[in-house]
Formats: sequence, structure tokens, C-alpha cells
Amino acid sequence: MEKQLIIASKKQDKKAFEALYHQYKRYWFTICLRYNQDREDAQDCLQNALVKMYNNIERFDENKGNLKAWSSKIVVNESLSFIKSRQSKLTEQLDETNVIAYETYEESSTLSKKNIIKLIQKLPKGYRQVFNMYVFDGFSHAEISEVLGISVGASKSQLFKARKMLQSIVTCEIETRA
Repeated sequence: MEKQLIIASKKQDKKAFEALYHQYKRYWFTICLRYNQDREDAQDCLQNALVKMYNNIERFDENKGNLKAWSSKIVVNESLSFIKSRQSKLTEQLDETNVIAYETYEESSTLSKKNIIKLIQKLPKGYRQVFNMYVFDGFSHAEISEVLGISVGASKSQLFKARKMLQSIVTCEIETRA
């Protein structure tokens, strides 16, 4: 079914693209929410990403990957572009430090995905960007450095500090619920 929708979308069939949208809209919007604190900004970001997807769907090659991966790259890149267009370049440069494993946050079964996203949104912009790119979107520190225009050391440091801050926020959240 998805393959036929992709073929039809490549022929600019709006109804086929709309069907793909309905299939992935929650997934794409969640990505936008991870990068943007404000729901309206996340909606704007998703709208921009959808336009790019629709205009470039003919470039998608199902032999090189799946639609979910291709589209999520567009959503992540659009999220980053959206943030850059709204705010000045990241200036905070931090020292390189060790990385704490993310499993701490995943083990917290008392928090729903929705609550975890809300907690991630509480992180400062730089921390949130690096955390999302590294943990959820699989970017390396070198790639993060290139995309955000920061040093590799700053990327590692912001990831470390983001995880430490999230760990503290999650611990507080769990203690409050207990």
C-alpha cells in the first residue's frame, strides 16, 4: 500500500501524499516537538517540512532506504533550519566531558513518551538540539558540529550536560509522583 502511495505521490497525486501524511503525521510532529518548545512553532516546522517533502518526493529512492527514514531527515533538518531562522547562532562553547548513557531515562517506566518529550522541551535550546540530534536522530558529534556550527567538544559537552539536567528533571518528576 505504501509503495503505491509513494508512486502516486511522485506523480503529484495530492490525495496519495495526504494518505502518507496521515500515516506519519504523529511521528513527524513528535520530532518537531522535540526540537521546538512551542506547539505552534512545531506545527509551522512540520508544515515547512511537508512542503519540502511534497516538492521533493520524486527524489526519494525506495531502493536506497525507506520513506520513514528519508522523511525524518527532512523533518530534522527543517526543525534545525526553523530554529536557526528564529534565533541567532549558538554561542555557548563548553569543554569536552564524558557522556552518560541514555538508558537512565528509558528505564523510567512511570513516565509516558508524552511526558518525556515535555521534559526534553525544558532543556535549554543548545542542550535540546544536541540531545535530540545525538540520541534520537543518530547524528555523530562531528555531524552535529558541522550542522550547528559548534566544536565537537562543545557537542559532547552539551550532550553530557543535557543528560545530567534531564536526569535531575526526571528524578524530580518521579519523586513528585511517588
